[in-house]
Amino acid sequence: MHAIILAGGKGVRLRPYTTRLPKPLVPIGDEFSILDIILTQLSQRGFEQVTLAIGYLGHLIRSYVGDGSRWGLEIDYANEEHPLGTMGPVLQILDRLPEDFLVMNGDVLTDLDYAELLDGHRAAGTPLTVATYARQVKIDFGVLTTRERRVVKFAEKPTIDYRVSMGVYGLSKRALTGYEPGTPLGFDELVLDLLAREEPPGEYAFDGYWLDIGRPDDYDRANAEFDEIKPLLLKGA
Repeated sequence: MHAIILAGGKGVRLRPYTTRLPKPLVPIGDEFSILDIILTQLSQRGFEQVTLAIGYLGHLIRSYVGDGSRWGLEIDYANEEHPLGTMGPVLQILDRLPEDFLVMNGDVLTDLDYAELLDGHRAAGTPLTVATYARQVKIDFGVLTTRERRVVKFAEKPTIDYRVSMGVYGLSKRALTGYEPGTPLGFDELVLDLLAREEPPGEYAFDGYWLDIGRPDDYDRANAEFDEIKPLLLKGA
């Protein structure tokens, strides 16, 4: 099984922590970086090969990770000379990948079973499978629906339920057919193109632990919770 970890971003929202470190290398707890946790999880779930898509401060990631033998993995690298979006880095290495593979952001803390997601993607036969997570937003106002200057519906302080992408995907090569390597390709663009082609992505609904470390508040929360969530994230480590 092959996984691609997207680790090339500048981590602007997480500054000042990312001024001197790429986001995947910021420490969580006293022992681990985010990337260390992800690589350990992939190894525990049977993945053998990992490609790290690097850009900003990528030499630090190379120096830290090396060939991956510390985790029992074979690790290679794809360099982003300029920002390519979520799926753009994958286009550059498509000929090195198996038919089905995992793509994930390098700033995700979750106990999702990556192998189960990839197995489900293969079984479903969809070009793309998106891991999703439930979110709720409480609206602190009365919400009006209007039509032709009349109120046709009212809800007092409703709660809106929706699902978000976790930044973890099962992907098949055929989903990327026709795109030019070296050009930017975002997750949003790929999803819209697949919908237009009537090849809708599949969903892998997940309700375990998930935290996208995109902002200082998220990072502080991850460190505050780490002693509690470590057994979930690193079973047996």
